[in-house]
Amino acid sequence: MTSQPTLFDEASARLPLFDTLPEDVIERLAAAGFGRGLLTAAIRARLRKAGFLDMGMLARATPTALMAVRKIGPVRVDAIRIHVLGELARLVPGARAMHDKDTTDRRRLDRLRSMPAEWLPFGAAVLERLGPSGPTWGDFALMRRVEAGRMLGIVAADLDEIVSALARVLMPSQPHIRSASASQEDDAAKDARARQHRAEELRERDREWDEAAPTRGGR
Repeated sequence: MTSQPTLFDEASARLPLFDTLPEDVIERLAAAGFGRGLLTAAIRARLRKAGFLDMGMLARATPTALMAVRKIGPVRVDAIRIHVLGELARLVPGARAMHDKDTTDRRRLDRLRSMPAEWLPFGAAVLERLGPSGPTWGDFALMRRVEAGRMLGIVAADLDEIVSALARVLMPSQPHIRSASASQEDDAAKDARARQHRAEELRERDREWDEAAPTRGGR
């Protein structure tokens, strides 16, 4: 039997695999496509169909979004994370130590521990029961649903709100979104054509790499 995830685990599933990656690093990841050896050709095709065209997009993807792709579960999400981290380590000195899962989780938890419980979306009755020196966000984050619900006397919907609050405060800043204009539809069509063209190029590159790779069991 697998253990129940903590509230932090639930919030982390809504966060990108990697935090605070500079734009130039994302661009270099994107230029490499999926790189060599990422899962199977069928899984890569499923990722592309879902809109994940390269490692830059994978680095910014959330586990929840990736697991919405058919045949992608927690084990394959971990494999994707490790694969992208390997490319990051090649591009950026020290990236492996800074962006591995344990370090990322620890950095996020440290941020939560600096926030007092009164900042969480609790009602006045709950806050009064906790007292001024009550647990921090980090303390709550490491609880499982049953533990948190029992301690706080709240229902599942309130716990969902807490998980959402944890994810919001940990979400890295998003890239600037271009404002709408009269030519927005034309721009969207151009972007779609460009994405399709890039996906075709990356599929062809993957095919060439697969054909060049030594066959299993061969000499």
